[in-house]
Amino acid sequence: MLNRRILRVKAFQNLYAYDQCKASNLNLAKDLIRDAFQPDLNSMEVQDKNLLKKEAAIATDLFVSNLNNEFLDMKDFTQPKIKQAVKEALNFYRQANTKDYDFLIKNMVSSAERLPQLYLYAIKLILAFGEHVAGETERKRKFSGEKVTMTVGEMNLAKNVVLDKIRQSKEFEAACTRNQVDLEELELEIKEWFRDYIRPLDEYKAYIGLSAPTAEQDFEITDDILKKVIFQNDVILNFFSEKDMNWTENKSVVRSLASKVLKNVKSHLDETGEVLPEIALNWEEDKEFFQNIFNLTIQNDDRNREMIAKKTENWDIERIAQTDKIILSMALTEMQNFPSIPVKVSINEYIDISKTYSTPKSKQFVNGLLDVLSKELTDKGLIRKSGRGLLDNK
Repeated sequence: MLNRRILRVKAFQNLYAYDQCKASNLNLAKDLIRDAFQPDLNSMEVQDKNLLKKEAAIATDLFVSNLNNEFLDMKDFTQPKIKQAVKEALNFYRQANTKDYDFLIKNMVSSAERLPQLYLYAIKLILAFGEHVAGETERKRKFSGEKVTMTVGEMNLAKNVVLDKIRQSKEFEAACTRNQVDLEELELEIKEWFRDYIRPLDEYKAYIGLSAPTAEQDFEITDDILKKVIFQNDVILNFFSEKDMNWTENKSVVRSLASKVLKNVKSHLDETGEVLPEIALNWEEDKEFFQNIFNLTIQNDDRNREMIAKKTENWDIERIAQTDKIILSMALTEMQNFPSIPVKVSINEYIDISKTYSTPKSKQFVNGLLDVLSKELTDKGLIRKSGRGLLDNK
């Protein structure tokens, strides 16, 4: 299941990307102003470079001061050239931001919906390696015309009980069909990857030295192949990156989902039932949350950063890590706009995100600031919870 934590991480990644886009667009808009006040080399008139430089500085300051204004405030500067340069820079900046926003909001949903396909591919690869072992034995027998003598544990991966449980799962088969997960085109690559990356693996050498591996040992080798081969080998990772333009951001989430499949199978080997962490049982509801936390954080970002600045008076707001500012803004947005989510849940979720995606000291900073701000906002009546949101979760 793509739980809310994964969706928060995905929204955070896209908010960070949007911040980066805005910063780039800001610099490009300033470049437009500088270009507008460059000396005209084709003019026969004498160019006053100092005056042009001064006018460019005035226009840049006016541009920055008008970034969030609905109407242009020229502050008594009436020079047509300055006014035109500011207007053109503002139009460029806003249009570029809108274009980037439209791309990100659309891409982040399709990217999240692609995650099941990616983790199913990871599991399917491990199954393919097991099937390759079984197939190699059969091919040897077919071409030799006689019984082939095998080493004690050479067939262990083919008989792996964790992989066998997944292989027999109709749910897994249906999920692969639904998400168009098929490795037929990789038959040659599977053979090469097994020869070059699985067989030399120390853990695999130890595994095939076992005469009768336990279920725990069967799980451990699948987990080793997943983490030490599939998610570390550049050649195999290129396969995933070709499937997903957001692979760099999605890699850790996909690895986590695939790992959960293996752990879930190990824990329920003797039971019937589901083995897969599906995309979301209530995807439409979760997608709405996903889009809302992204949109509302952008809409409320200026106000949120003002709150943060007031509570960090001894800090220059610009010196606070960009990731921390986004995490704090998301948390404040969630606490105030999602009445069914308990405050403690929001705080804990964003503390966890800060552990992975921000600085070593971010955990304490985010925890302390959110604790103070949540109490203040509650006292002011700006945080109102209902239903499950009333839970304290202490």
